Amino acid sequence: MRTYAGHSTASDSNALYRRNLAKGQTGLSVAFDLPTQTGYDSDHILARGEVGRVGVPVGHVGDMRTLFDGIPLEQTNTSMTINATAMWLLALYQVVAEEQGADIARLTGTTQNDIVKEYLSRGTHVFPPGPSVRLITDMIAYTVGNIPKWNPINICSYHLQEAGATPVQEIAYSMCTAISVLDAVRDSGQVPVERMGEVVARISFFVNAGVRFVEEMCKMRAFGRLWEKVTRERYGVTDPKQRRFRYGVQVNSLGLTEAQPENNVQRIVLEMLAVTLSKDARARAVQLPAWNEALGLPRPWDQQWSLRIQQVLAYESDLLEYGDIFNGSEVIEAKTAELLAGAEAEIAKVLEMGGVIPAVESGYLKSNLVSSHAARRARIEAGEDKIVGVNCFDTTEESPLTADLDTAIMVVDPASEQSVLANLEAWRGSRDEAAAQQALAELKAVAATDANLMPATLACARAGVTTGEWSFALREVFGEYRAPTGVGGAPVAVAAEPGGELAQVRDAVAATAEELGAGKLRLLVGKPGLDGHSNGAEQIAVRARDAGFEVVYQGIRLTPEQIVSAAVAEDVHCVGLSILSGAHSELVPDVLKRLRRAGVEDVPVIVGGIIPAADGEALKAAGVAAVFTPKDFGITTIIGRIVDEIRLANKLQPWTPAPTAATS
Repeated sequence: MRTYAGHSTASDSNALYRRNLAKGQTGLSVAFDLPTQTGYDSDHILARGEVGRVGVPVGHVGDMRTLFDGIPLEQTNTSMTINATAMWLLALYQVVAEEQGADIARLTGTTQNDIVKEYLSRGTHVFPPGPSVRLITDMIAYTVGNIPKWNPINICSYHLQEAGATPVQEIAYSMCTAISVLDAVRDSGQVPVERMGEVVARISFFVNAGVRFVEEMCKMRAFGRLWEKVTRERYGVTDPKQRRFRYGVQVNSLGLTEAQPENNVQRIVLEMLAVTLSKDARARAVQLPAWNEALGLPRPWDQQWSLRIQQVLAYESDLLEYGDIFNGSEVIEAKTAELLAGAEAEIAKVLEMGGVIPAVESGYLKSNLVSSHAARRARIEAGEDKIVGVNCFDTTEESPLTADLDTAIMVVDPASEQSVLANLEAWRGSRDEAAAQQALAELKAVAATDANLMPATLACARAGVTTGEWSFALREVFGEYRAPTGVGGAPVAVAAEPGGELAQVRDAVAATAEELGAGKLRLLVGKPGLDGHSNGAEQIAVRARDAGFEVVYQGIRLTPEQIVSAAVAEDVHCVGLSILSGAHSELVPDVLKRLRRAGVEDVPVIVGGIIPAADGEALKAAGVAAVFTPKDFGITTIIGRIVDEIRLANKLQPWTPAPTAATS
């Protein structure tokens, strides 16, 4: 039983972990901040405003010592949500465990380390796919030999569903990732063929449980059957224990709503039941989001509530006392078979392309997810998929939980970032600089060969190298990677039917472009900072394209300077910024300031993301034209608002649709 936690500084997070363990948590789930996840030191330009926001900053082995101070690692099961820099964080963890006197062979836990889904959904990738798979392969080979109880990779279908995957796509694409990783380990020669069963036994999965109870439960039954088949037939694993499908669950955050957020509690419970009620499809570990995650960063009390939900199920109910109560159900069996057949067909298609890496590089997977997500959003807007409190039953009493929004979420103290920066500067000043530089030189030399990178990484950790230094040394050898956005290949999700909302917005776009003497209205969709959750930005880009805009979308991880340069170069009519990490208070005003400095006065700036109401008002006071949050679920309506802001900025009269035959 875990809650996903970490924020501000290593010392603050250590205090939080100790409190959670005292409340009955049976493991730790570490959230790292975005600079740590993407391989930047806290004082890098792209880290500004992101330090300690969505997790804990870990810049060197000293931070890792502080993070686990007083927590015996040999007795603790630790899950670390880390991918591109997973090898580095595991090295820091091992060094701290050694300093505690632990036997590293007894360490238990998990590094997420699934880079494929980063290219498709979360966006914390650093290196190109080939070198990224090499890092994963080296980690798996190292842990099998040295930390045999560690799960070196946690293949994540969770984030695929968050990015719009259907159950079939979720099963298929995560299984294709597993196949690619296992093939790479087998073909590397680092693990003898007779020990591949040990590799398979350490592969775990991290799965999403949505609110469609029966479908989600059947998805897990199909997952288990497919894993059994793949590991037995493709890799010849004969031991049933090694073939066991081992998975943990984070229940769905995609379906959590800002409107009537108290409804999220029953959603969370229903989603948890889908992966616990059926014994044959029961998660090994469960972590639940907090009811207020669509509003902002949960407080310790909110996380405690989620932990107590699990404890009531485990200790008060009789759910865990019986065998599988769904065995023999024709309905469950039929749905499971349907999902399994669909997944196997999609797996075959990906493998025909050469596997998951070519499917990532070609944009095939990303385009499919963007399309699926666009179709889902269209169903919500049309009322086909009903979301209580959002597109139906939306009348509400005032909620005492959100009566004071400023206290309904946790706010990271901006001063904590300065504390982290001071710590980093002091660390660099006190270490043996020659030893650090020698370790980095050795790391680059090994990266240029086929040798396992883990020993050189451990040497860097012991020498006091920082997170950014480790990743930039490998960037020099491997290069960096910008993944396909999937926007260009996404089909039209909403038809512009005569008289419909999209048709009216299309007319407004065309009329406004004509009045401004432009061939097309141009919208720049930008993601400043390190927030890689691009689903919302992609959906805005696709719908704006369908409404007749020329869309400039360069993907994730841009500086305010790069965004403003693109806005000026492309002569855009509106700049739309998407930020979900909480860094809006620093990054958005910087974009505004740079636009004004560049002499751009008539281009409205709009912002979307998880933005508390008070922050939204502050952004408007600073010059932002409009702020959109998750409660604004109508994307076509948002595009219409963008047109309104363009007209207002250019001193055009408000646009009114021409009367139709039905209304004239």
